Amino acid sequence: MAYPFQLGFQDATSPIMEELLHFHDHTLMIVFLISSLVLYIISLMLTTKLTHTNTMDAQEVETIWTILPAIILILIALPSLRILYMMDEINNPSLTVKTMGHQWYWSYEYTDYEDLAFDSYMVPTQDLKPGELRLLEVDNRLVLPMEMTVRMLISSEDVLHSWAVPSLGLKTDAVPGRLNQTTLMSPRPGLFFGQCSEICGSNHSFMPIVLEMVPLKTFENWSMSML
Repeated sequence: MAYPFQLGFQDATSPIMEELLHFHDHTLMIVFLISSLVLYIISLMLTTKLTHTNTMDAQEVETIWTILPAIILILIALPSLRILYMMDEINNPSLTVKTMGHQWYWSYEYTDYEDLAFDSYMVPTQDLKPGELRLLEVDNRLVLPMEMTVRMLISSEDVLHSWAVPSLGLKTDAVPGRLNQTTLMSPRPGLFFGQCSEICGSNHSFMPIVLEMVPLKTFENWSMSML
C-alpha cells in the first residue's frame, strides 16, 4: 500500500504491474532526454550571438526533426501495445469472482461455489482495532488464492463505480447493465488495498477494497468455513 508523502507507484505485486512500472520508467527516460535537449537548445539561443546561416534553410535538418519524433513515438507505442494485449488476455482462470458495486459498498460472489457470496463494507473509524487502517479496512475481505489466475467479473447495480487495486495494476469500471472482466494473479501472499476510483456519490470515499491473497490450502479451508 502507499505510505505518506510517496511520490512513485506502489510496489508491484502482479506481473502486469511490473510491466507497467518498466514501461513508466522507459517513457520517463525518453521524456527526460527530450526535455534536456530542448532546454539545452533554448539556453544556447539565449546566450550566443552567433547565427549559422547554413542551418536556417536546410532540408537535412528538417528531415531529421521529422523522422526523429516518429522513431521516438514508435519506441513508446510498441511496448505500450504489448502491455495492452497482455492485460486483455484471459488465460484459463482457475477461479471466477463476480464483483458488484453499490452505493456505497462492494458485494462479491464466488461463482464456482454454490452459496459463497457476501457484502464488503468499510469499517467505521470508531470500530477500528489497533493496527487497522482508517478508510481502508473492511468487515469482509476478498480472499483469493495466490499463484493462480483469477477472473474478476465487474458490474454495478446503481451508478458508475471503478474497482481499482493499484499494486496489482487493476482498474476496471463497474457500469450498470454491463459486465466487464479482468484477470489478476499474485505470486506472493499479503493484503492489498484499493478504493473506488469513479466519483459515485456522497460516500464515494468510503467504499474501500481489501484483497487477501493466501496459499491455496488456506483458501480452501476459508471457503469451506464460509459455506
